[in-house]
Amino acid sequence: MGVFYISLCFAVCFLQALSVDWEDTPTLGTKNTPRFLSKEIFRAGFHYEVSQKHSVFSYQEDSEELYVGGTDFVLRLDVNDHHIIEKLPLKATGKQCREDLCENVITVIERFQDSLFVCGTNGNKPKCWKLFPSVNNQSHEIVESYEGTGISPFVYTQNSLSLTVDGDLYAAAPLDIDGSSLQFRRIAGSRTNVWMYDEWVSEPTFISASWVKRVDDPDNEKIYIFFREKNSDHSPEADPWISQVARVCKADEGGSKRFFQNLWTSFLKARLVCGFPEESLYFNRLQDIYVLHADDWHDTRVYALFTSSWNSTAVCIYSVEMIEEVFENSTFRGYDGKIPLPRPGTCVRNSRSLPETTVSMVKNYPEMTNWVHSLHYTAPFYISSNNYTKIAVDRVHAADQHTYNILLLATDSGKIHKVLEAGSEPFIISETQLSNNSTIQAMKLDSKKKKLVVGFSEKISTVDLERCEEYTNSCAECVLARDPYCAWTAFGCTPTVPGGIQNIMDGEISVCDTAAKEKKSMIRSRREEVSALNLRVVHSVPQGVPFYLSCPIDSYHALYTWEDGGHSSPCLQMLSNCLHLIPSMTQEHYGNYDCISREKNYTKVVKTYELMEQKIPDKDDTKRVKYTCCMNKASGLVPWKIWITLQFVAVLRIFS
Repeated sequence: MGVFYISLCFAVCFLQALSVDWEDTPTLGTKNTPRFLSKEIFRAGFHYEVSQKHSVFSYQEDSEELYVGGTDFVLRLDVNDHHIIEKLPLKATGKQCREDLCENVITVIERFQDSLFVCGTNGNKPKCWKLFPSVNNQSHEIVESYEGTGISPFVYTQNSLSLTVDGDLYAAAPLDIDGSSLQFRRIAGSRTNVWMYDEWVSEPTFISASWVKRVDDPDNEKIYIFFREKNSDHSPEADPWISQVARVCKADEGGSKRFFQNLWTSFLKARLVCGFPEESLYFNRLQDIYVLHADDWHDTRVYALFTSSWNSTAVCIYSVEMIEEVFENSTFRGYDGKIPLPRPGTCVRNSRSLPETTVSMVKNYPEMTNWVHSLHYTAPFYISSNNYTKIAVDRVHAADQHTYNILLLATDSGKIHKVLEAGSEPFIISETQLSNNSTIQAMKLDSKKKKLVVGFSEKISTVDLERCEEYTNSCAECVLARDPYCAWTAFGCTPTVPGGIQNIMDGEISVCDTAAKEKKSMIRSRREEVSALNLRVVHSVPQGVPFYLSCPIDSYHALYTWEDGGHSSPCLQMLSNCLHLIPSMTQEHYGNYDCISREKNYTKVVKTYELMEQKIPDKDDTKRVKYTCCMNKASGLVPWKIWITLQFVAVLRIFS
């Protein structure tokens, strides 16, 4: 029976070890991985009754309500506790739907003219509905329905986007069921419908559109459209796909009845590049965009997420001022004549009065010769082997009275990475695992509440961005986190308050030296006493058996060692644990072992063990020694077969 138990345990451990995705676990001591890993998966939130193939959110900052579009319904949820306030069924209708075989996958939810404007696939015949709230806002009712072609795709997998601006709806969606004839249009509202000239883009995938306000110059306000398209340069060395930024004037009403009527007269586009210009190496597939607006439009930032053909992702940062510089001063690609006045792309109050020479230039030569480069120019701000799919950026006012930007990046494996932008180098603060089995479908940031609402096929989770309790053991750990949401106070590591202790720029803990004495509290003292009691573990171990020690990894930017009797041994990392393996217990192995972490100028004893010799009078009794399987404890005896497996996996980890 004992042999069977050991063999079974070995088999389980071996399979578990080989099934581990080592790529998902950060490597110790490297700065290009998350410093801190949240240890538990978020299970709270709203769970769908049926898994959703697609979902879309509508959420306004500081609101208590989240609108969610799924298949055949719209939900109104309380964003705090995720209970359903209202469920609005929106089934597919029409002659194309028989025997209830049609789906209506909701693809658009916009707040539009005091109503909720919802569009869906409607069984491959897109349709839109206007939903008005009741007097007491307890429910909504459908008051109008519209043809939805050009606003919603025919199938949810087709490309589309939408944007509301001052009561007007802008959208990009296929005009044909095969997904073709895709263009950006002003399609509904109180103003003239305007659309694109067919020759301006080639097989585009629209990523995002954003209205950038100019409080002091509203006539010059523009809408920026970010997309990727097929490269018109077909030479062998050219990339097949390129990323672009285009702009149109908000005031654009199209051309005159005689020329270019209902077509954009201000459309211009420019190549959006992210990479290494000196080596002509670029990340060309734009994936997502987040526009961080500023009071002064010149300072508005565009954060762009790109992927590459070599399985890396990058974030490049642009300013709207730099984008405008290209549109206002570049020559026009393919045109070498005199540029007419007003300059093509200029915003005017009456676009129908523009001279034909200016509008003809927009029609025939809409692309700029110059490219839009990122703020860091020579290289992307951040490069990663993680497959990021979505990005949001929060502006955080820290305790040091400075403002920092935090990038929130979603991976294709259900994780959120929190990345600090402070100077030219990114710092990956943390990783939070939200789901084990699905990718992120939708993501909305509430900067006022410091919450991130994330949608999956099976659930919706709300992430608190001020999870400071994760660094609350000491002032040093709080400061090393470099998390601008958090500062050290008399009550531990808490959401940032004036006077809190931080060092966001470099994480040096010298700021704790004097302040820690001044702000020490009874709460903190008790916490440290409890922590110290949990550090020390005593084991009685017989000679001749293999044994392992383990301590938890608190920071993946730290270096861990095992120290005993003046000797130092490297840590063998296995997932989120640091191991010390003893092949066979001998007299010299008994004594005290300390697991030490070192990060910057901070040294910490993470775990302490005392190994004492256990006397076994009868040799046969060694068969009854209880072995510890699969490292479900912090230390223990190990059967020889599992011992071999541990060593094998440790070697794999070193060379992976």
